[in-house]
Amino acid sequence: MPARSGVVAPPGWSRWLVPPAALSIHLAIGQAYAWSVFKPPLESSLGLSGTASALPFQVAIVMLGLSAAFGGTLVERNGPRWAMSVSAVCFASGFLVAALGAATRQYWLVVAGYGLIGGTGLGIGYISPVSTLIKWFPDRPGMATGLAIMGFGGGALIASPWSAELLSAFGADAPGIARTFLVMGGAYAVFMTLGVLLVRVPPESPGPPSVRAAGASSRAPVTTGQVSARNALRTPQFWCLWVVLCTNVTAGIGILEKAAPMIADFFADSSSPVGPAAAAGFVGLLSLANMLGRIVWSSVSDAVGRKNIYRLYLGAGALMYLLLALAGGSAKPLFIACAAVVLSFYGGGFATVPAYLKDLFGTYQVGAIHGRLLTAWSTAGVLGPLIVNAVADAGKSAGRTGPALYTTSFSIMIGLLAVGFAANELVRPVHPRHHEPAGGGGRVAEAVPEKGTGL
Repeated sequence: MPARSGVVAPPGWSRWLVPPAALSIHLAIGQAYAWSVFKPPLESSLGLSGTASALPFQVAIVMLGLSAAFGGTLVERNGPRWAMSVSAVCFASGFLVAALGAATRQYWLVVAGYGLIGGTGLGIGYISPVSTLIKWFPDRPGMATGLAIMGFGGGALIASPWSAELLSAFGADAPGIARTFLVMGGAYAVFMTLGVLLVRVPPESPGPPSVRAAGASSRAPVTTGQVSARNALRTPQFWCLWVVLCTNVTAGIGILEKAAPMIADFFADSSSPVGPAAAAGFVGLLSLANMLGRIVWSSVSDAVGRKNIYRLYLGAGALMYLLLALAGGSAKPLFIACAAVVLSFYGGGFATVPAYLKDLFGTYQVGAIHGRLLTAWSTAGVLGPLIVNAVADAGKSAGRTGPALYTTSFSIMIGLLAVGFAANELVRPVHPRHHEPAGGGGRVAEAVPEKGTGL
């Protein structure tokens, strides 16, 4: 395959150079979580409402899901360097188009640039390193994908203060916003290019011989065949995982999207209400929990198994929501701890699912399958905030205050997590009739030993 052959690793290439390449992409596109920094200056300089200023971010998340779903097969066919290049071009040029929109006060260009073009870069970039990392680390796929996907959760920790500093230096008016977009687009182009140049795919055998041989006599493989993206959609396993991911993300994003007003509402009538600065600190803490959960829990999954770790995400997540509903308003440390655990499970779910897919469907088109599964994220991105906000708004209209605004929505989340737990229990190894034939479009999997499969 010409697009692939140019980046095959030479003999002696260290597989530990691949996670930094992937991380350079995910740290960049993780800027999306910092969009709120641009909302106030856009609203004041262009006369926008809060709903309108959120539109570029919303469009970007929709495009993330769509481009990941429809572009996954192209990513698998053309290889990680092609995919990372496309992501870098789209993401960086999206900032440049948005800069033009801010400079000319044409807000539709900001939406088209950051949302449509940049969002396409988000989706392609998000899935671009997944199958490559799994092939390099057949012994620790959860840890490998967690290292990269951790960057998406942590990108905002870099982008938020950096964006604020640029806006402070250039000004929070339209020309200042345009200059900020311009600088960020150029910087991200350079940073993402480093990953493009560094990434390599392994030789045909998945991983160094020493890695493939480790534990071969004591651990059985999860799958003995490869499943194409097309066939994966025909399996109950794919749709069970779709439900698992959707419910886990819904539970996490329901808190994340409304974190600051939620903690303020919970303790508004207490002796020590939560002010704006403390609420912002709570949001930062949740972002840290989201980021750390992506590497910690995904690494744990390599030892305990993917099915077991999702039992933790969904079962313990429901318990955390129950504690929030029953006693969350009694003590701030309890509220903060429960919310942080839920957000760590939210991040861990994202980072673990590529390895879960690999366990079930093999490595043949795991990136494409992952892309299609991310439609669950798009659904949850609408469902989670809708549940929490609609219930809270209805509660305020009925005269409720404090924790009572969220009790119903927390109960709904517990129910959804129970559904996800049941779906996870239904996951079984894929039937051989869905496997690619030997000598066909996909290479039949070697019996690569996996520890902690949990299936």
